[in-house]
Amino acid sequence: MKRFNFKTASLLCGSALLISAALSSCGGDNNEPDPNKPGEEEVDSKNLDYSSDNADGWHNYSVRVAELLARDSEELCNSWNVSYDGGESYANIFRSANSSAYPNYVSCIEEIIDGCRDIAGEVGDAKIGDPYDLYVQGKREEALYAVESWYSWHSRDDYANNILSIRNSYLGSLDGNVNAKSISALVNDIDKDLDNTTKTFIENARKAIIDIPQPFRNHINSMEALAAQTACGELENHLENTLKAFFQNLPASHDDQLKEIVGNYVDNVVLPTYGMLKERNNTLLQAVKDLASSRDNAAFEKACQAWLSAREPWEESEAFLFGPVDALGLDPNMDSWPLDQDAIVNHLKSGNFNDLNWGDGDDDDKIEAAQNIRGFHTLEFLLFKDGQPRKVN
Repeated sequence: MKRFNFKTASLLCGSALLISAALSSCGGDNNEPDPNKPGEEEVDSKNLDYSSDNADGWHNYSVRVAELLARDSEELCNSWNVSYDGGESYANIFRSANSSAYPNYVSCIEEIIDGCRDIAGEVGDAKIGDPYDLYVQGKREEALYAVESWYSWHSRDDYANNILSIRNSYLGSLDGNVNAKSISALVNDIDKDLDNTTKTFIENARKAIIDIPQPFRNHINSMEALAAQTACGELENHLENTLKAFFQNLPASHDDQLKEIVGNYVDNVVLPTYGMLKERNNTLLQAVKDLASSRDNAAFEKACQAWLSAREPWEESEAFLFGPVDALGLDPNMDSWPLDQDAIVNHLKSGNFNDLNWGDGDDDDKIEAAQNIRGFHTLEFLLFKDGQPRKVN
């Protein structure tokens, strides 16, 4: 998983920033050509705007990124629903619990809890904590660029949706209700206090994130951001040290219930979330194609709304970043962060959008270079500026 790649975070704007005030978008201060990359053009990504001069390349690039997002979403959905790696679906592999990866249903439950724990830790330590750490070190420009989804000002919503992915996994549903065949229902039958405590930790983390003033990029060092970081840490600790231990000590007599929980988790959490991801990325692709045809402010607004809609199920899937999304490299394909803005602008100028692809046998540098200039955040950069849809000049 490669979303917080801080070797790209040094490409920052040159002017000083006061993050506690309203900030405008800024890009890299490293605008000199890299001597190690002969032929690379000088760029000024912080001042780049959509214009008639670059519109053709802008739309070709946007459409190609949206096509890849739609393709990756479909591959992810199909890997769970139809076939994974040429064999049976990952849904069947997971729910059968008879493989080397999942030898029993306790191992499946541990995978679910580990996924919830990991995203709770990532939200607190990385998504909120990394920008804060950079800020208090006096690296305010780096702090801004460490904030995920800051072009759209959608960071806080992303993080809250990450916590919803934990809630959905625990409750076994997408609507906030407890499914009778869920982790929550079983825990409640045996230890009501533990169930209530788990729900409280989840809700405390979500509410603490929502309490951060909008946009997060302007409130990196706020008391609310620190409270959210703490709440996510407490949730992470509870999941790892209390909830996981509960299932590790569960008698084998509960195996039939665990089987039902795993099946319900697959059918009513994972599959519908990935189904929405596929559907909404297809809608996003069409909106980006419509923008390429219309080239007006209304089309930019519709494309931005489609991006926000497509983003939601992705963030609500981050508690289950295991299986195909990990093994097939689909997470960094779709969600690498931070961006190398200068590389994106150079790529935009080059017009060679085949560089967005990578395949088996490509070395790590080539794969990372491709992933750094595609995905949700590249499209976000091309659609949004200062939290608003870009304008036709």
